[in-house]
Amino acid sequence: MAPLVKELESRREIESRCCITAQHREMLDDVLRLFSITPDYDLNIMEARQSLYTITSKCLLGLEEVFFQEKPDLVLVHGDTSTTFSGALAAFYQKIPVGHVEAGLRTWDRYSPFPEEMNRTLVGDLAQLHFCPTVSNRDNLAAEGIQKGVFVTGNTVIDALKTTVRPDYRFRTALLNDLDYTGRQIILVTCHRRENYGQPMTNIMKGLRRLVEAFPQAELVYPVHLSPVVSEAAQTHLGGHPRIHLIDPLTPDEMHNLMARAFFVMTDSGGLQEEAPALGRPVLVLRRETERPEAIKAGTALLAGTEERAVYDHAARLLTDPAAYTRMAQAVNPYGDGHACRRIVDAILWTQGLREAAPEEFSV
Repeated sequence: MAPLVKELESRREIESRCCITAQHREMLDDVLRLFSITPDYDLNIMEARQSLYTITSKCLLGLEEVFFQEKPDLVLVHGDTSTTFSGALAAFYQKIPVGHVEAGLRTWDRYSPFPEEMNRTLVGDLAQLHFCPTVSNRDNLAAEGIQKGVFVTGNTVIDALKTTVRPDYRFRTALLNDLDYTGRQIILVTCHRRENYGQPMTNIMKGLRRLVEAFPQAELVYPVHLSPVVSEAAQTHLGGHPRIHLIDPLTPDEMHNLMARAFFVMTDSGGLQEEAPALGRPVLVLRRETERPEAIKAGTALLAGTEERAVYDHAARLLTDPAAYTRMAQAVNPYGDGHACRRIVDAILWTQGLREAAPEEFSV
């Protein structure tokens, strides 16, 4: 969302306000610093071991006051978080139109990912404008009867990559400057999804440890999510190995530049499934399904699942089969060309009668 905030600021026809809930305080502050964004409103809702109930209720109450004070013509929300759903619902309660950035992603399983799948589905019903990264996202909305106000724009995350990745980048996390990116096979891992809590996460981490023990040239870097559930599992199953580096969460620019240098990525994250292919890095998705099937179809990503043997086997193949690796690394990224934010703002202006032509659609 950060590059879209900056694009809105640059347009003379638009007066924009930025409101954050701080659902994840530490990670959010890194983004604000990186993109030089000073929010107009900061609800600062985060608390220790917060639940979905507290996140949603505190967002609703805080946004009620913000929207009542500002009386905006349009509220933009992004993706599938509890903040996204709360923002759309709070705007609806005051009859304020909603624009959904990164609209139309679906797994068609309401409990996976949880609660994201239901969040984005409900926002689809609440929104009047839908900014879809891909044509298949638009098709998902059409299958639900949503056909008006739909635009295919590409994903704003690709816009962000243009400003963060540099060949001369120096990491603030000292370890990352010392890794041998050419002599070793550096694997970037993230694993934090709620639906992977418990046995699936245990299976994944056992597969990861087995992989590193089997391949001396492999080295694993895992920025561990702040969730106590995740950090405890990581320490239990992956701690103490000299080629497994459990590090603190990274700032977006550090994560992007680490991705650009890694051999491949293993993740249950949504965003990394889009970012890594833009950088020519294969992605093994540590989930049973994905709301980003475009990457699977294009060949940039592969569903590795959550079983120990499958996680190990898929990763081992990329480490040992150069042809399989090259096919994934050189596949065309289906998620954007770096101009999604411009298309979104142009679409907003067009729907408000402030622009004559509709924006061109993104296509691969």
